[in-house]
Amino acid sequence: MLPIGLNHMTVRNASARELLSVATALGCVGVELRNDLGRSFFDGEHPRAFAEAAAAKGLRILALAEVKAFNDSPVEKLEMARALIDTAVACNAEAVALIPAVASEALSRRDQQTALRRALGLLQPILESRGIKGLIEPLGFATSTLRFKEDAVRILDEMNRPECFAIVHDTFHHHIAGEAKVCADLTGLVHISGITDPAFAVDQMADAHRVLVDADDRLDNIGQLRLLRAAGYSGPASFEAFAPDIHEMKDPTAALAGSIAFINASLADVTAGAA
Repeated sequence: MLPIGLNHMTVRNASARELLSVATALGCVGVELRNDLGRSFFDGEHPRAFAEAAAAKGLRILALAEVKAFNDSPVEKLEMARALIDTAVACNAEAVALIPAVASEALSRRDQQTALRRALGLLQPILESRGIKGLIEPLGFATSTLRFKEDAVRILDEMNRPECFAIVHDTFHHHIAGEAKVCADLTGLVHISGITDPAFAVDQMADAHRVLVDADDRLDNIGQLRLLRAAGYSGPASFEAFAPDIHEMKDPTAALAGSIAFINASLADVTAGAA
């Protein structure tokens, strides 16, 4: 069975406590909380109390998101980063999400690497001092200032792969970036979502189109998960759906349970076929 996580974006209209309840009902291993939902973390509840509530349900807090545009003017982002990291410590979160800027025009890969190198150098001592991991999430959009996981790997290799950093493999961003290789040994978390509407070309795909994964998925989530697992990744795959239709579902638990069943059945078929 694939370990499943639940990003608050998928059920963005649920309270933080309701997120825990949905995750528990689905048999998830953990949840991700966000600071971009128009309200405070944990709906204002003290981080320690929320941590205790999650632990009581057997749930990990996989990550807090996000340090937005962490690679753009990174010195100016340090206060934001410290605040998020301190909140992660307070609620026993395992990581914080580092999200690159999306620019108005494309940036060369050399410049993308330079910006990443500088930002990670500033963040490394803070993360190491707090014992928190920074999850670098390349965005596959054409004007992303960190588009490819391979560029993140290159910089992490230069830094001798500090344990305080890992990469998020997002199946949507992997697909629209046109990446083929996975980086399982540096992957700390996987985000899954599907696109089923046939009307959109790859370069037209957007966050608002991201739904749950089913048989009509165009992103090849199953193929990507198969590659990651074959390469040694055994961590959670966390649902991160941005489509308004998903947010407005009256029974998200049932819909998510159906998607989880589809994914597990598909992966089981692959395993059986390989045997």
